[in-house]
Amino acid sequence: MLGVLGGFVLFAYGIVPTFQPHHFHRIYSAYGGIFIVMALLWGWVIQGIRPDTFDIIGAIISLIGVLIIFYIPRKNGLIPSESK
Repeated sequence: MLGVLGGFVLFAYGIVPTFQPHHFHRIYSAYGGIFIVMALLWGWVIQGIRPDTFDIIGAIISLIGVLIIFYIPRKNGLIPSESK
């Protein structure tokens, strides 16, 4: 029974964000990048598992993605593919 409940919660976790405001996709994507870094920090600080070189490289790439999502200037708040 707990498995069914857990499955429903995960399903809702994936569906509910689709009902958010217009630019929620950017916020959700950036959250993913931050989540990656926080997961590595949790493993290092709480579990004592030190990130290796590839973990760190991946975290840096994800943070670069977060910066691009949030700080690349957009004309009138839109990128060219959204100007339809």
